[in-house]
Amino acid sequence: MNISEQIRVYWVNRLEEDRDSELPNWIGDKMLLHQQRGSKIARITGKGKIFRSYQSGAHERTVEYSLGVTFFVRNGDFFYHEEEERIHRALFYKERLISDEAVVKSSDEDSSLTIEPLGDEDVRETRFKYDRLAAVQYAERWWNDYNPGYKKFENDCTNYVSQCIHAGGATMRGAPNKTNGWWFENGNCSHSWAVAHSLRWYLSGSNQGLKGKELDSPKDLRPGDVICYDFQGDSKWDHNTIVVEKNSDGYPLVNAHTINSRHRFWSYEDSHAWTSACKYKFFRIGD
Repeated sequence: MNISEQIRVYWVNRLEEDRDSELPNWIGDKMLLHQQRGSKIARITGKGKIFRSYQSGAHERTVEYSLGVTFFVRNGDFFYHEEEERIHRALFYKERLISDEAVVKSSDEDSSLTIEPLGDEDVRETRFKYDRLAAVQYAERWWNDYNPGYKKFENDCTNYVSQCIHAGGATMRGAPNKTNGWWFENGNCSHSWAVAHSLRWYLSGSNQGLKGKELDSPKDLRPGDVICYDFQGDSKWDHNTIVVEKNSDGYPLVNAHTINSRHRFWSYEDSHAWTSACKYKFFRIGD
């Protein structure tokens, strides 16, 4: 049996109902959280793609592959697919699979940069009507892919959210000053475009063009709005997502990059980065 087939059989065995205890933590945790919220994962399917294979010992081979998993979720009378892609690393000894684990990846880079919104000297037209449908359509199109018209970042969540907002009509301003405004131009961008901490504070502080209105509850959010995450509760904002749907209980489902996710429950408690000290900011974009 070749390497690809062994990995396929490994996952087929672990996705059987009577072997839930052998699922990786990130899948098992997600199933448990859905159960606690009153939802049920009715079916799990997956698709893998090997992107690296190398000899790591005399008789050992390490294989790295992307694993895209689709969860068919029932939430009351509402059915939807939640999708997530993780990187896994498998170890083979004498051509036999002996271990497999998810590769821990950071959710986004921290930054203490402060962003000063531009004043009236900015002559660009910065008023816009936010097209929520266009923002969500972009989020759905690119949740597990990368638009070649933009730079791709290792920690890509904020870059992705910015692209979605821009697809909804938000006006760029501030180039070429990286610490002012919100913009992407010729492969360069402002800190607020691509750094989680900076976008969070930009949305709070901007007084023209793209700006955010802070809301009290995730239930107040609408598709096209943004959630910011401070996983450690230490005032360093780590991650951003865009709302694309609401479940039957009125809670947001979000899309994100870095760990590419689609229709993920807003709270992110199934993330390795989440802690009980996690803080959130909920931002209304546009009207």
